[in-house]
Amino acid sequence: MLTVIVVSDATGGTAERIVRSALTQFEDAPVDLIYRRNVRSAEQIRYVVQEAAAGKCMIVHTLVSDELRQLMLAGARSFGVDSLDVIGPILDRLAVHLDLTPQEQPGLWKQLSDVRSREIEAVDFAFHHDDGQHADDLKRAEVVLVGISRTMKTPTMLYLAYRGWFAANVPIVPGVPLPTGLLSTPPRRVFCLAMGRTRLRELRLVRADQEAIPVEPYASPEVIRKELQRAEQLCLEHGWRRIEVTGKSVEEVSREIIALLPHERHGATGDTRQ
Repeated sequence: MLTVIVVSDATGGTAERIVRSALTQFEDAPVDLIYRRNVRSAEQIRYVVQEAAAGKCMIVHTLVSDELRQLMLAGARSFGVDSLDVIGPILDRLAVHLDLTPQEQPGLWKQLSDVRSREIEAVDFAFHHDDGQHADDLKRAEVVLVGISRTMKTPTMLYLAYRGWFAANVPIVPGVPLPTGLLSTPPRRVFCLAMGRTRLRELRLVRADQEAIPVEPYASPEVIRKELQRAEQLCLEHGWRRIEVTGKSVEEVSREIIALLPHERHGATGDTRQ
């Protein structure tokens, strides 16, 4: 029976996959895997090497710190332990060819993977909560955008979603009551997008032309004035924050919103009581 101690300065997922992938080439091989995760100090390195020496084990490691890799190499040689550095040679070669220094940050791949996974989930959430869809299920939303037609709600929501924010948008439509899910959402997470009358009318005229919508009452100056007034009144009544979007890009509007949001995100898995 061969015992392999799989050593990592993070979760050990990469090292485990490499070892198990190699072992598939040895059918029914009598191998026992032992995991030593979050190894980040000289003392931990010494303990692992001594453990391997006592049990006549082999060490396979994915330590990203050059200092720890050197300690592992010296310790293994001193105790006569077979130690395999899986990631070091790759880092060294890439450093030479790229003329860059590795960050040597443990768990970086998992962090990036988690971020990407969150972005995908956030985008999916946004598409299912666009334009008032599933407004009864806004508990998971970190940002809820409200506003009258043509106030940049959807593009702003998608911009936020592609950056990992769980965002939704709910339109304010004349004669249509606001959904219960919106009214029960904490005000600090609701942002009302407002736009100047002249610019708003220009955008509505373009939409009316493109989608064959009657200009009256949709793009009527009086109707626009009343809708903006109602939106302003709803902000005051419910304590929503108002974001002026006239003449601003989606990026600018999104940055303003992000600056006002709590730093801790909850989204799909965290606390929704903010």
